Amino acid sequence: MLNYVEVLLVEDNIHDAEMTIRALKKVNLANNLVHVKDGEEALEFIYARGKFSDRHSAHLPKVILLDIKMPKIDGIEVLKQLKGNPLSKTIPVVIMTSSKEEQDIINSYELGVNSYVVKPVDFEGFARAVSQLGLYWLLTNQPPLPQNKQ
Repeated sequence: MLNYVEVLLVEDNIHDAEMTIRALKKVNLANNLVHVKDGEEALEFIYARGKFSDRHSAHLPKVILLDIKMPKIDGIEVLKQLKGNPLSKTIPVVIMTSSKEEQDIINSYELGVNSYVVKPVDFEGFARAVSQLGLYWLLTNQPPLPQNKQ
C-alpha cells in the first residue's frame, strides 16, 4: 500500500486531517492516501527513511497536501527540502493552512509551491475546497512521467 500512494496528507491537527480525508472519500479520492502528522514524518515517507524504510522511494505520491504550522519540521522547511531535491521536486505540493500571513504565502511560492490554499472555517467550504483540489491534482493535472534512472 505504501508504494502506491496518490495523496500524502501532512497535517498535525487530527480534526483537519479527518475532515480532509472525509472530503476526499466523498469524491472517491482517498483510497491511496497516507496521513502523516508532522514534517519529519513527511520527509521520512518521501525518502523512504525511518519507519518508512520498507517503502520504495521511486513510488512518489501524485500530490502532497501540506500544512505549514507543525511540530518538529514545519511545512516551509519540508517544501524547501522537497523542491530542492531532484527526486521530489516535481511532486505537486499544495499548502493547506489557516495562515493568511503574506510572508508565508511569499515564502511558499518562492520555494516552488504549486498552490496555496487557506482552509475555509466552515465544514462545507472546507469539504468543497478539498474535493476540488483532489479532483484537479489527481484527475485533471498531467504530471511528467517518472524518468528511468540509469
